[in-house]
Amino acid sequence: MANESYDLIVIGGGINGAGIARDAVGRGLSVLLVEADDLASHTSSASTKLIHGGLRYLEQYEFKLVAKALSEREVLLKMAPHIIWPMRFVLPHQKHLRPAWMIRIGLFLYDHLGGKQTLANSHGIKFADHPAGVPLKAAFTKGFAYSDAWVQDARLVVLNCMDAAARGARIMTRTRAETATRSADGWQVTLKTSDGETSEVHARGLVNAAGPWAVRFLDDIAAQNHPYSLRLIKGSHIVVERLFDHDYAYIFQQPDGRIVFAIPYERDFTLVGTTDVEHSGAPGKVAIEPDEIAYLCEAINRYFERSISADDVVWSYSGVRPLLDDHEDNASEITRDYRIQLDTAGGAPLLNVFGGKLTTYRRLAEDAVDQLAPTLGRREKSWTHDGHPLPGGDDANPQQLVAALQTRYPFVPSSMATRLVFNYGTRALTILGKAERLTDLGEHFGADLHAAEVDYLCAHEWARTAEDILWRRSKLGLRLDQREQRRLADYLGCPSLAAAAGET
Repeated sequence: MANESYDLIVIGGGINGAGIARDAVGRGLSVLLVEADDLASHTSSASTKLIHGGLRYLEQYEFKLVAKALSEREVLLKMAPHIIWPMRFVLPHQKHLRPAWMIRIGLFLYDHLGGKQTLANSHGIKFADHPAGVPLKAAFTKGFAYSDAWVQDARLVVLNCMDAAARGARIMTRTRAETATRSADGWQVTLKTSDGETSEVHARGLVNAAGPWAVRFLDDIAAQNHPYSLRLIKGSHIVVERLFDHDYAYIFQQPDGRIVFAIPYERDFTLVGTTDVEHSGAPGKVAIEPDEIAYLCEAINRYFERSISADDVVWSYSGVRPLLDDHEDNASEITRDYRIQLDTAGGAPLLNVFGGKLTTYRRLAEDAVDQLAPTLGRREKSWTHDGHPLPGGDDANPQQLVAALQTRYPFVPSSMATRLVFNYGTRALTILGKAERLTDLGEHFGADLHAAEVDYLCAHEWARTAEDILWRRSKLGLRLDQREQRRLADYLGCPSLAAAAGET
């Protein structure tokens, strides 16, 4: 790569960097995206996995953010129906926390702030004759139901990168920017791969989408003055065996004013989260603490007849949200909106991204490239708002695709066909190829994971380790035991990572 030149180098392979790279290359810019680890290996794979307006943000008077997010929810549902789909949420009512009239007003706003919506409106429910009432304690007699959407968060990042690459962008994972030197006509960036190889590349513009490392990048690598600071807020989730036998998710009000979700997860599990805890350590080294587990278990036990404890946790994950510091004392009150700063005063353009959330990533990317492209001589209009599908998302009805896949490949079990379609969409056909029986898919690693899928992920989705495949490209880590995970790591040629692949 020595002395290669680009219009734009994007630092950071999370959702914001991936979205900006896709938007920019689609407007005719040559783009290099650089990620120090795997794609979506930090904040963007540690979310609650929702595309949502943020119902609770209405209490903070964040009407603009909620309207923007609800509008984006519609765009994303059309853009990636294989990894984003509607989900119905149930809010049990506790009148001493929030009066019913306040919730009704909030839900009315939620139904209408985003303009025309395709998802069902909210309404009141009585738990005596509703399936969502079955696991609840008898004290809860009524509540409310409303709509939002589910997303395979890490896959959303990967698919944006795949689309960017298909349009001409270069994606480099496990490659760190060591230095970035600014001049009047561009940026000279020194890159170092995980293998120790170094190279110099040049770009006319630079995007800092390093997430929790954005300020560190400015201070230590680019050596740029700036007025911004980030609040690092750790959010942790737990996964337990399935707590209820229906497809509704729950949003539970807590005595401290926060909310906790309980969401159907990977068919046999329930996802519970999230916490909001100030984090002062290294952004990449986060793990759930015992008091966070206790908090999430207590949230469940406050509402469900069946109680859980730390012993019931089968997996947990934590991530750091890099929120722009607006000097709020309460971590839950810090704005989840984003801030974009374009700096052209010091020479070549530098665009910094602070904050943001999964739901509004496309709008953030559009805003970023709207500001940046003219400084690089490009005037093309934005294009991603029209719902151009992400890879695999060109079939608007995934359920019909499942049926078509089973007709074409009758040897594929129903659960496997469903998982493939709701991870890869039409790309599932590429994985299965000309197979006529399961054994044609190669080595079987456990659950329904075969070599054909592993090879596809390595060839097309930048996967290199068992962790990449089991916890980000899929969630099959919940189903493979450690022996099976080690066999996968051996197959990938990274046995030293095998033990880490099984850690929770």
